[in-house]
Amino acid sequence: MDWLDWARALFALIATLALIGGVAYGARRLGMLQAGADQPKRLRMRESLMLDPRRRLVIVACDGREHLLLLSPAGDRVVSEWEAAAEPEAQS
Repeated sequence: MDWLDWARALFALIATLALIGGVAYGARRLGMLQAGADQPKRLRMRESLMLDPRRRLVIVACDGREHLLLLSPAGDRVVSEWEAAAEPEAQS
């Protein structure tokens, strides 16, 4: 291969990468990369508390219910669950 073949291969690589980058930039600008952005979120972590370096308590809200979870290396457990309280209105 002479230098002209190397130059063509390099130019083709640069053009391909530029096209991929341009399509990715355009998709991001048009909002095509946010999957499910128009749907309301069902799962929310309300609060987290470290008990020790290996265990953590987490309150998770899902579909009008809140669950208290104990997360540890030995396994995750649901400690309790209850109806979710209404969220306070955001202050502006």
